[in-house]
Amino acid sequence: MANTVSTPTRRPARPTAPRRTPAAPRAWGVRRGDVVAIFGINLLLVVVMWLRHGGLDNLGSQGALLTAVGQITALVGTYAALVQITLMSRSPWLERLFGMRPLAQWHRWLGFATVVLICAHVVFTTVGYALGDGSSVPREAWTLVSTYPWMLMATAGTALLVAIALTSLRAARRRLRHETWHFVHLYAYLAIALAFGHQMAVGSDLSNDPVARGYWVALYIAVIVSVLAFRVIAPLRVSLRHDLRVDRVVQEAPGVVSVYVGGRDLHDLPARAGQHFLWRFMTGDGWWHAHPFSLSAPPDGNHLRITVRAVGEHTHSLRRLKAGTRVVVEGPYGVFTALRRTRPRVLLVAGGIGITPLRAMLDEMPRGKGAVTLLYRARSWDDVIFRDELDALVGEHGGVVHYIVGRRGVDVHAEPFAPRFLRQAVPDVQQRDVFLCGPASLEDAVQRSLESLGVPPRQIHREHFAYL
Repeated sequence: MANTVSTPTRRPARPTAPRRTPAAPRAWGVRRGDVVAIFGINLLLVVVMWLRHGGLDNLGSQGALLTAVGQITALVGTYAALVQITLMSRSPWLERLFGMRPLAQWHRWLGFATVVLICAHVVFTTVGYALGDGSSVPREAWTLVSTYPWMLMATAGTALLVAIALTSLRAARRRLRHETWHFVHLYAYLAIALAFGHQMAVGSDLSNDPVARGYWVALYIAVIVSVLAFRVIAPLRVSLRHDLRVDRVVQEAPGVVSVYVGGRDLHDLPARAGQHFLWRFMTGDGWWHAHPFSLSAPPDGNHLRITVRAVGEHTHSLRRLKAGTRVVVEGPYGVFTALRRTRPRVLLVAGGIGITPLRAMLDEMPRGKGAVTLLYRARSWDDVIFRDELDALVGEHGGVVHYIVGRRGVDVHAEPFAPRFLRQAVPDVQQRDVFLCGPASLEDAVQRSLESLGVPPRQIHREHFAYL
């Protein structure tokens, strides 16, 4: 089926109630480089303490050298695990500085590095001890596990880390339900706790140095406080203060529903159009895991609206939510807002359900003839969501909507956004900010086309969800 492009006529402006636009987030006086420096200085301290405790002494034998390597990989691996958890602690400061997409990517790769370092520690230490004792590697491994305090627990923790890494591989992720994957990752906290006990009990760097011991205890406490503060206390405080509850569920299209959440004093909730929360609906089987959904309408002080396509067990269950169901949220998160706009005109590109944050942001976009152009890609007209709202809103702004509907070629998402098409639809695209939200294949295709047309990277803004 060929693509269909529809350019609606402008509709009369509809009356809208005035909305309070939240102020820009207050800067907290710390730059990205400062945070990176803090992490780097602490890594340096870990290495320096290892050297101070004789890490490079007695390296005359092969066994001693392997044991020393095992010690440093354990220390660096443990520190990497703590940093990894900190990155995904939902800290609003880290999120504002870096954005959740980079934090999630760093968390992922740092997680694999952690597993490699911890496994290297196991191998090098075991082989080093075996050479020093004149024993076989299997016999030495059994001796360590059966006689050293907390060694069995540490082995269990290592096995958990390996299992988490294996389930994080892309091939495994595609075969696992999100809920299963999320549940497995919760064991990371148990693995870190077991590592702490092992480190305190047998760590040669800590046994005779109260300063080093206090330093590591402080690191663990800082991570625990961050997780509790941002992933437990803050969501409960926000949700109880505003008494968030499901107001109603409305079907928007086949397999797509909007959930309206009401509460008290919602005008005080510091959320902006384009941002998202992690939503936890307190039902019998939905309370223990949270999912990221963008606001699909700007906060108006009365309701928060999200719009969800049913693609899995959890999203299918949302259509059965009852009015009055309590809701717990984490957030708001995201830098995908109108605050990133630097140009007087904008291009919005949406694919499928990716229209939701862009629909919410329309109210804050510039007004004037041609100020807003929206390209909305959908597989069929049934998949077009909010058409009436989009036509009215874009018309009010003096803009235009292109609906690109149907299948074309092998890649449904890429071909309609070839450079030739973008140049034809938006001749002044180089002078616009571009906001993208949709499947990764669509976003990648659009970005390549934009770059080939000379759009500066600083004018290209993408949304991406990636959470644990």
